[in-house]
Amino acid sequence: MSRYKKKYVEEIISQLKKNHPNLNVMQLPKLKKIVISLGLNEAVKDKSAMQSHSKELALLSGQKPVFTKAKKAISNFKLRKDQPIGLKVTLRGKRMYDFLDRFINIVCPRIRDFRGFKPKGDKKGCISVGLSDQQVYPEINLDEVVRTQGMNVTFVTTAKNDEKSVEFLKMFGFPFKTK
Repeated sequence: MSRYKKKYVEEIISQLKKNHPNLNVMQLPKLKKIVISLGLNEAVKDKSAMQSHSKELALLSGQKPVFTKAKKAISNFKLRKDQPIGLKVTLRGKRMYDFLDRFINIVCPRIRDFRGFKPKGDKKGCISVGLSDQQVYPEINLDEVVRTQGMNVTFVTTAKNDEKSVEFLKMFGFPFKTK
């Protein structure tokens, strides 16, 4: 069992039960999945960019990424329907908790001028954070990086709203800005 899964089972569930005594165990928030996505606008011009970023995303997530394709053609952007324009990985289970552990304890302290993430979500319990550079991950070899690329990391929880999901992620030690 990973360290953060153990923390969830042993500490966070009991703390959530104290904070919300009217909820049963099945109604308590859980972390369902983590989605890491990259939008690659240079992939239209350079096909090798897609391959290099695919390798990097596979290194930092531990599994093979899926190509996302354009849903419709947009001539102003020189975009055709079904053309690959990004990559994404969905993490669940052990890999999800391992990634969460590395993200909170290794990646966030390596971000330059980092003061915490804004606690913003989609009003349904999903919190998304954006990183401007993939080089903060220790798995990526800096000598092999051709171009820097930002990414979005979405934490999908079973919480009903953003306040509860922020409270839940703070129990893991997630670094949110204090107002």
